[in-house]
Amino acid sequence: MNFQPSDKSQDYLGQLNTFMTTQVEPVEQDIIQHHARNERLDWREWQVCPQSEDLKNKAKRAGLWNLFLPDNQLGQGLSCLDYAPLAERMGQSLIAPEIFNCNAPDTGNMEVLYHFGSESQKQQWLTPLLAGEIRSVFFMTEPQVASSDATNMQATIIEDGDNLVLNGRKWWSTGLGHPNAKVGIFMGLSNPDNERHSQHSMVLVPLDTAGVNVQRMLTAYGEYDAPYGHGEVHFDNVRVPKSNLIMGMGKGFAIAQGRLGPGRIHHCMRAIGAAEKSLQLAIKRGTERVAFGKPLLQLGGNLERIADARIAIDQARLLTLSAAWKIDHVGVKNAMTEISAIKVVVPNMLEQVVDMAIQLHGGAGMCNDLPLSRFMAMARALRLADGPDEVHKAMVSRLELAKYQHKERP
Repeated sequence: MNFQPSDKSQDYLGQLNTFMTTQVEPVEQDIIQHHARNERLDWREWQVCPQSEDLKNKAKRAGLWNLFLPDNQLGQGLSCLDYAPLAERMGQSLIAPEIFNCNAPDTGNMEVLYHFGSESQKQQWLTPLLAGEIRSVFFMTEPQVASSDATNMQATIIEDGDNLVLNGRKWWSTGLGHPNAKVGIFMGLSNPDNERHSQHSMVLVPLDTAGVNVQRMLTAYGEYDAPYGHGEVHFDNVRVPKSNLIMGMGKGFAIAQGRLGPGRIHHCMRAIGAAEKSLQLAIKRGTERVAFGKPLLQLGGNLERIADARIAIDQARLLTLSAAWKIDHVGVKNAMTEISAIKVVVPNMLEQVVDMAIQLHGGAGMCNDLPLSRFMAMARALRLADGPDEVHKAMVSRLELAKYQHKERP
């Protein structure tokens, strides 16, 4: 295995770092304040930030656009391993991923359409998503079942002539509150008599379709995460044409498997970037502030905590790069142990590093003057999003035990 970024990756990282330093970071706090003002409004009144849109146009002109997509025409042709350090750099900022059209859930939805969508679906939805003209939503989690087992989904997809009829309730649907959100991917039970992982399908649903009723946005640690929003939405006899079905009936889990592998690399590398930023802030605070006649870093075991953070971040990065390398070279199916492992390791690492940084900052660490409180919310949310820790540990243990199962003798 060779985790050294390619020359192409290093070149893009240099360009990205310059853009972040000169264009994004000087106005980041202004954009965050704009989002904070949105938080005080009804979600239907949320507005995009003009500064953010200006930065998107600059990023597009600079060729720092759709960096996540391994396509030379539609993206920049970067492999999963090549993209990983770029995602880490973006993760040091609360606003950067959208600036480069590399934010969830849009990246995952674009990957679904890129790999599994029909030509007409690509033309209607993928093209404007890649251009950053619209945003999208992923409808999967449900409020009335234990969604850690995705086969529990009760929302239904029923064939009716040339249409599909959708019913059910979804929540924690990220992106639903964004003013530019126009379409969502709905996953529901379509073939209940099939094998349990062949019972569900994915369908494209324009958000202005009759029967799509947004009930509310949900707070995460007291905030609405404007302008994206994590919403609850009820589908009441929503009718869409069969042409909106992705790949085929019963193919939902097969699609999800392809979607989640690279997506987890993206999530984890952004989280590693957030951990690096947290460590940087902790060291700055610990060297500049004095208590009891000494810099904070000289007190209460803080030097050891800095060392622990450095070690944990580097370990998490290496494991994530290993997963990215395996996805590139042997495919998602052969990287399932690593993909599940990083989904456990990285958010827990971020949670520990951010907690240390908050402790060093005292009250300043808990308010939004710094990104630490939002990084903590991110870390805690990632331990649930895309499957809780326990599900991924179960996957790792199942794959590990399978190595020791001997075939029965004939």
